[in-house]
Amino acid sequence: MSSIEFHLARKVFAFAFAFWFTLALSVCCFAQTDAPKQKRPRRALPTENDPQDVIKIDTDLVPVDVVATDTKGRLVRTLKKEDFKLYEDGIERPIASFNVEKIEGSPRPVAIVFALDLSGSMTPDEVARLSDAMREFSHQLAAHPAVFALMTFGMHVKTIQSLTSDREKLDRAFEKLSHEPNGMSTHAYDAVDDAVRMLARHAPLTRQHQLVKRAVVVITDGFPVGDTVSADTVIERANAADTSVYVVTMPSYTRLLASTQMTPLPTPLDVSGLIEKTGGRSVYANQKDLGPLFRAIAEEVASAYVLRFYPPVENRKDGRAHTIRVEGPAGLNLRQSRDRYQSQKAEGRKQ
Repeated sequence: MSSIEFHLARKVFAFAFAFWFTLALSVCCFAQTDAPKQKRPRRALPTENDPQDVIKIDTDLVPVDVVATDTKGRLVRTLKKEDFKLYEDGIERPIASFNVEKIEGSPRPVAIVFALDLSGSMTPDEVARLSDAMREFSHQLAAHPAVFALMTFGMHVKTIQSLTSDREKLDRAFEKLSHEPNGMSTHAYDAVDDAVRMLARHAPLTRQHQLVKRAVVVITDGFPVGDTVSADTVIERANAADTSVYVVTMPSYTRLLASTQMTPLPTPLDVSGLIEKTGGRSVYANQKDLGPLFRAIAEEVASAYVLRFYPPVENRKDGRAHTIRVEGPAGLNLRQSRDRYQSQKAEGRKQ
């Protein structure tokens, strides 16, 4: 067994041990219901060198991104407003506005955070190929008003480059990447949490009268270990920030747990609901050339339909969560960026 496989095996063992330990602890403590539950406080994000202005939008107008694909997984870009139905809490609502990738010939703005796993199970060759693939991703969106950021994670989450539209800065950030073994921990959820809050703080929701597409692209071996924030919390924050999470699982995972000739086993990130509930996508990097895979993800990120609706007045300030469901033409697969929204609580209103 190689050192990489040994390290990944240790990480799989750590994940399994943590799961069963947590389950046993939960059973033991089930009867102890007297102590009040406390929410984990948000960890501070790394200080940004170049803070950006945040533009506020009409909070009564709720947006949801929808990606449509056919039975072969190909993007469908020819749908019209009349092809969709939108439901809030099971009740159909009128679609107040409908946008596609381009408005009057102007490409949709995007804000992307790359979160790269540099734990010990990632090989130097994989890191080098990923740097090239992320460059191709950014080049695929060259026609779009875009900002990018780069984070790494293992034992710790690090911001290599804060959000920038300067492609030279981004290229220099890719050049800084190196293989840095970080023990058994892979803080994937912590990294997504930091990335989502970076986007919420520093990537305006609108730019030139268009909604900005926010997304986090996570590249990992698929095994989060040692996180301090839960998957459910990350999903909640991603939905609140209207951010989709895309996950690229590297071959170091499939090399140990599944044959490349078989369908890869689901990873903990897959089963957590993080991808599905944020309207993202999970892909497995089984090919040597990662360029086409990353170009396809970039194309999908910029190809969502944007539907917006006005909730009824009584729902706008009740401080509650309301479900959102979008339907489209039969035979198509729809992925929406959020399945609910949280309305603001009116000042002075009691629950």
